[in-house]
Amino acid sequence: MKLSNWIRFTWDLTQLPAFENALPEHYEIGPATVEDEKELRKIISTSFMLDPMWSPELQDVTEKIESWLERAFASPACSFLALRHGTRIIGAAVISTEAEAEMHLIPGPCISMEYRNRGFGTRLLEQALSRLREAGLRGAAGVAKENLPVTKFLYPKFNATSSPYDFTPLVPA
Repeated sequence: MKLSNWIRFTWDLTQLPAFENALPEHYEIGPATVEDEKELRKIISTSFMLDPMWSPELQDVTEKIESWLERAFASPACSFLALRHGTRIIGAAVISTEAEAEMHLIPGPCISMEYRNRGFGTRLLEQALSRLREAGLRGAAGVAKENLPVTKFLYPKFNATSSPYDFTPLVPA
């Protein structure tokens, strides 16, 4: 499978900017529970399915994300953050605290469509990067498709370094 036009972002967790960490009243970000898995999967998958920027390669992306999530939910090195509005989960982030992991944000902050453009992705990314730093990691990585708001605005806010990324698996000669 060839997923084109992806960018790998890396963060030096020792050099992160100061975080605001402020959320409006009735919103909170915290660890997700085992009981939240179904809702987290729903938030992550619908954040891609309902975004028209993903339409041309939705099937390939969905397969890749499902593969990441299967590994993440089975791994003790992964943790899950839930952004809640009251009791409703409206955002999710999956992080891997394995220092050697190729990606630490799996797939990165995902916010329900009706809650986007309110700064919640920024708050969720702040929390994810902070938790990775608190786990002792000095650096973190994630991937995103080029020309999306996350690649243009969100990840650069936190001094990310970017480079092209190719999902094409290596084929033995």
